[in-house]
Amino acid sequence: MEEATAWPEQPEKLAGDKGYSADWIRDWLTEHGIKPVIPYKSNEKGHAKKFDRKSYRKRNIVERCVNSLKWFRRVATRYEKLAIHYVGMVNLAIIFRLL
Repeated sequence: MEEATAWPEQPEKLAGDKGYSADWIRDWLTEHGIKPVIPYKSNEKGHAKKFDRKSYRKRNIVERCVNSLKWFRRVATRYEKLAIHYVGMVNLAIIFRLL
């Protein structure tokens, strides 16, 4: 039997909105080898620094997917107690949206 490919233990980049804009968050991510993709607030020191806009725009794809799944109350409120059942409901919601 073939062994399943292991997921990476951590992401290469982590995107967040301006609500997560804090030096301690950026420092923690950098210490753990994760590139922070978080825009600076306009009143924050260092706000003139650049960040990876191309990666930040990809965040919108994930947000739209999650938002479309929230149309299904069972997925949004997480009625299922077991993770495997919840994943099954997410799969059903995705299939329903695709059809």
